[in-house]
Amino acid sequence: MHIRKGDQVVVIAGADKGSRGTVMSVDRANGRVVVEGVNRVLKHVRRGHPKSPQGGRLQLELAIDASNVALIDPTTNEATRVTVRLNEDGSKDLVARKSGSLLRQISPASK
Repeated sequence: MHIRKGDQVVVIAGADKGSRGTVMSVDRANGRVVVEGVNRVLKHVRRGHPKSPQGGRLQLELAIDASNVALIDPTTNEATRVTVRLNEDGSKDLVARKSGSLLRQISPASK
């Protein structure tokens, strides 16, 4: 899974299809991600809850499957698939398939 906390993603399947947001957390063991503003639910809490001392309903985001989101290519501002490019110095980069632009460095050069 090439999605990390802080990445900009777009939802490509499900009820929130087309929504964009920032990844808030990643659960690699279960293959799920929490995206800001996506899959919002109301949770009823009793009085005395740390986030809501007066009680009521909290609105929060639940995790969605990582296969339902795609990274956003910074040059085209569209969803893109990604590939790993191995450089001559031994470093690895995450690259957008559509434009070939660099998204981030995965591992530094080996010594």
